[in-house]
Amino acid sequence: MKVYLLLLIAFYFGIVAILFYTDVYLPEKPSYANIIIIFILVTASTLLEFFEEFRSNKAAEKLKELVATTTTVVRDGKEIEIPVKEITLGDIVALSAGSMVPADLRILKSKDIYVGQSSLTGESDAVRKLAYTDLKLDDVDNISDLDTICFMGTNVISGSAKCAVIKTADSTYFGKVAHTITSGKPKSSFQNGIQSISKLLIKFMVVLTPIVFVLNAWKHAPVTAFTFAVAIAICITPLLLPVILSSSLSKGAVKMSKKKTIVKKLDSIQSFGAMNILCTDKTGTLTEDKIVLEKYLDINGDEDIRILKHAFLNSYFQTGLRGNIDEAVVDRALKNGMHEYTEKYKLVDEIPFDFTRRRLSVIVTDGTKKQMITKGAVEEILELCSLVDYKGKVSPITNKIKENIKQISKNLNKDGLRVIAVCQKNDIRDTNIFDINDEKDMVLLGFIGFLDPPKESAKSAIEKLNKSGVRVIVLTGDNLEVTKCICQKVGIKTKEIVQGSQIENLSDSGVLRLLKKTNIFVKLSPIQKARIVRLLKESGNVVGYMGDGINDAPSLTNSDVGISVDTAVDIAKESADIILLEKDLHVLLDGVRER
Repeated sequence: MKVYLLLLIAFYFGIVAILFYTDVYLPEKPSYANIIIIFILVTASTLLEFFEEFRSNKAAEKLKELVATTTTVVRDGKEIEIPVKEITLGDIVALSAGSMVPADLRILKSKDIYVGQSSLTGESDAVRKLAYTDLKLDDVDNISDLDTICFMGTNVISGSAKCAVIKTADSTYFGKVAHTITSGKPKSSFQNGIQSISKLLIKFMVVLTPIVFVLNAWKHAPVTAFTFAVAIAICITPLLLPVILSSSLSKGAVKMSKKKTIVKKLDSIQSFGAMNILCTDKTGTLTEDKIVLEKYLDINGDEDIRILKHAFLNSYFQTGLRGNIDEAVVDRALKNGMHEYTEKYKLVDEIPFDFTRRRLSVIVTDGTKKQMITKGAVEEILELCSLVDYKGKVSPITNKIKENIKQISKNLNKDGLRVIAVCQKNDIRDTNIFDINDEKDMVLLGFIGFLDPPKESAKSAIEKLNKSGVRVIVLTGDNLEVTKCICQKVGIKTKEIVQGSQIENLSDSGVLRLLKKTNIFVKLSPIQKARIVRLLKESGNVVGYMGDGINDAPSLTNSDVGISVDTAVDIAKESADIILLEKDLHVLLDGVRER
């Protein structure tokens, strides 16, 4: 819009130059009336644009403060949360999975920290960062190759670290790059539409003005004909269009904030209202997001308190981003009187969770022996285990045992429980540093089952969204049985369900065929989610994506309008266009209607 306004102003000043010749220089009695009128129009439009944009920016800043991104720093020996803009040189920043890197940081201490640098390098693979490097000068082709530095604008995929702030704001590498390149989402359909209209109006004005002048020059003096042509040009040119749009969008954003919908990017309002497909995760949107640990079972499906103990040690001593599952485990264990284990055991090392392994390991000691405890997806844990423990008796794992375990897990899934397997081993290396190569030859203990019931409001919200012309598609990393159970309860058809493995080797056209008849996709990787969103968008839909996790960032960026919540991880909030103050489809529906 600014380009459009500048073009119009330049055009008007060209007219002023000609009018100065025809109305001031040529006549015996100079007339400044036309020139003054144009100056008044241009000045008024420019001032209105300035004040409206100033007001819009102020309103937007106030709204953004409600969902401001924070970072954890160590001050006076305590970890505290502060807004990113308050970070200063020398601060010690604590990073964990899901954190946005708030400045250029020098790593002081790290534990298996992997950082996504796609915003700087375009490479999707996570990069490991270290406190001490083995790189030689010849190995560094670009500053982003430095493995002891975390750069502002990147995000932590897994692991943790303590870092010192060495550069902030515009002095960071990202800040300097921003001066030379422009990154972000491609233009929305709304932006392209406004640009097309602007170009059409300018072309229309440029073509019509000389035609009107030529037609009138046959009957009237050239000066009179030109003055009339200029008047026509001024009348058909909406000089105040940028002002009107800016004002309307900012007022819309303020109104939407009263519906608990915060607009980060004004241009996204139109896409939000025009959205005809909403892609969403299952957890927290269709469910209560209040995970409760319901069961702790041995390999035969019988309750066993030892399973809860080992799961507790894993969840309590891990130092990464503690999710709802870890919170549920810790809460249930403490209610069962396991406080003593927090003093009896000490953390030796950990192997953080990542989306490839889908598991997390901690190594703890009680002062006499070390023990590795791992929890994660059932399939992944079964691959690690060569033994099983049943009531204290250890025996080799067999195919029959594996099939029985899978069947128990599947039955729990059908009841709507999310199942995680737990394993351990005592025969570990005499060291304090461990890695993923140590996750093998383990002893399977059993399962922990979590219940996250569907929201009572989800079913009615989905029905209303469908009636409003918005199709809801579920994209989740969870398994088929749990997702099917939840979707049936909230009114989403479950006849057709596609798994991530089915689309992995399909062409784009093949995936599009599935999208025409399928509303539920399960066991998806972050890349697969982003691919589906991209294909829906490229096929002519206005696509919204709602997510709040680390793995949702690519999809939020790919969508026409990224939607997140104020409790989301930093990278999700930064990638989103719109933030909901409540993770509820009714809040989203209210925002769409308000638009």
